Amino acid sequence: MYEGMTVGVVIPARDEEGNIGGVVGGLLGLQEHTGARVVDDLVVCDNGSTDATADRAREAGARVAVEKTPGYGRACLTAIAALRAVDVILFVDGDRSCKEGQARDLLRAIADGADLVIGSRVLGRMEPGALSLPQIAGNRVASVLIRLLWGHRVSDLGPFRAIRSVALRALDMRDTAYGWTVEMQIKAIQRRLPVVEVPVDSLRRRFGRSKVGGTVRGVLGASAGILGTIVRFGVLQRPDR
Repeated sequence: MYEGMTVGVVIPARDEEGNIGGVVGGLLGLQEHTGARVVDDLVVCDNGSTDATADRAREAGARVAVEKTPGYGRACLTAIAALRAVDVILFVDGDRSCKEGQARDLLRAIADGADLVIGSRVLGRMEPGALSLPQIAGNRVASVLIRLLWGHRVSDLGPFRAIRSVALRALDMRDTAYGWTVEMQIKAIQRRLPVVEVPVDSLRRRFGRSKVGGTVRGVLGASAGILGTIVRFGVLQRPDR
């Protein structure tokens, strides 16, 4: 619990046996100034892993949901369905690319009145190699398009984020792939929800290979998913069309 709000964590993961234990342990170890645990529930969605990701997650204290069909958004939806009722949901990747302790910064912004808080890697410190050049370029293009289409300044589409559960339900999330993060931001902007960014640091992964920046297929898939979502909401589904 944080500032009187119950907190749940969703972690989509595939083949992250070397990283997931540290992510789960770091989040479950977060404490308020009173010494009380910050995280009330944590669900890892094992999204078709061929390694011991699920076992390492359970050993670290997570509850594990299984979704064999690949898809970032699909894994998030599966984990959300398994999550206990909470006031705020944190989304964290399982590759240890963020500092778990900075989750408190996101929750602080929620407590201060935001409905959606994006951890911006652009505003924070980025280790060399944390993001590939195509990831950085794609992020910039998407941010510019969102500003042009909706007049809302965005610096990052980062996966490290927090949202009030009531706001998440209102957004009626549908994307099952890489368009998940940008769908959430666009829908929140369209509904004029309070959306803020806070700086977060981005770390270079220590184990395994990135599903997005580490392969050509991942880069192309993520780019198509993100840009396709922006076009769908910003052009094809505009109210004046």
